[in-house]
Amino acid sequence: MPHPLRGTYPRRMQQPWRLSSRGQRWFDGTLIGTLLLVSVVGTLAGLSWVIGLLCVAQFVPLLWRRSHPVIAGALVVAASLAQVFLVDVPILGQAAFPIATYSVARFADARWGHLMLAAGLVGAGVASYDWTYGYGVDGANPYLSYFLTIAAIVATAWALGALGRTREAYVASLVERGERLERDAAQRAQLAAQDERARIAREMHDVVAHGLSVIVVQADGARYAAAREPERAIEALSTISETGRDALAEMRQMLGLLRSEGGSGLAPQPGLGDVDDLVAEARSAGMRVDVRRHGPLPRVADGLGLTVFRIVQESLTNVRKHAGPGVMVEVEIDWDGSALTVSVVDDGRGAAAPSDGQGSGLAGMRERVTAYGGTFSARPVVGGGFAVSARIPT
Repeated sequence: MPHPLRGTYPRRMQQPWRLSSRGQRWFDGTLIGTLLLVSVVGTLAGLSWVIGLLCVAQFVPLLWRRSHPVIAGALVVAASLAQVFLVDVPILGQAAFPIATYSVARFADARWGHLMLAAGLVGAGVASYDWTYGYGVDGANPYLSYFLTIAAIVATAWALGALGRTREAYVASLVERGERLERDAAQRAQLAAQDERARIAREMHDVVAHGLSVIVVQADGARYAAAREPERAIEALSTISETGRDALAEMRQMLGLLRSEGGSGLAPQPGLGDVDDLVAEARSAGMRVDVRRHGPLPRVADGLGLTVFRIVQESLTNVRKHAGPGVMVEVEIDWDGSALTVSVVDDGRGAAAPSDGQGSGLAGMRERVTAYGGTFSARPVVGGGFAVSARIPT
């Protein structure tokens, strides 16, 4: 069935849209350059040179607000503090303070952001006092109006910066989690392939051991029959030759691909002739299965017959697990003289089928078919259903 990570995990999670490093430098340069240009023009138009210098001192540190946000924020705070002692009116350079507050909250540690927020609130209180009582304006209403306005601007800048920093950390954690899951999925697939190779090796060991046992028995019989019944000896030698060729073909196909592990007895594995029993078992369990054969099936090596049997067996198992109730299954086996073609097609859920992602049936079938130089495909069917097909040279 379809891999559960397909369409979600193998596709790496993407970062949200953001400016590139070069775009960020151009943005900051344009912003700060525009503010400095306005300050210079205002100074040349008749404003105090002190105000112009304060604006420059407040705006220039913003050029490093991304790379060194704490230092830039400290310089802006120092310039703003100097403004309190040198100027008694609001100036354009004060726009640097909310920008610096946002930058510290966005690009620095949260503790520095809280400290910048506290400095901004204190500065709002001091600036409001300087612009009201220090400028000769009495009454609490003007002071509160100034204080609440400045405090709201500073708090909003801090909140936006903290939200951006939190969002970036959250997205980074999602990206890291997605990459970790992708690595885990690749590792699980690799381990599943290794386990499947070991299982195939054990089964091939059983097949070869069975063939060798037949050779030994036939050789002993031929030796005893050679003197009294030469015809029986010739028949035994023919059987030995045929069985040895089959075993040699199996060993040549598997040599260099698999490492054999301990055997599990001498009983032969199921083969091509056992597919009917497998289908009968599925029908007895309530599954609707239709089998089609095009012509008589050839006599094939035990390992190749085992491969066809496992393909049908695993496909029926997947249908039972994932396709849903009331599914019709078509099993088709064809031999064209040079290759065996087996396909299992159902009309179940197809790509919408649920899966826990822990199975290795498709990987195992692909490994088996590839070991014999064949081709394998497993895909959802348009309109519903799933199709497994393999073509194996004989």
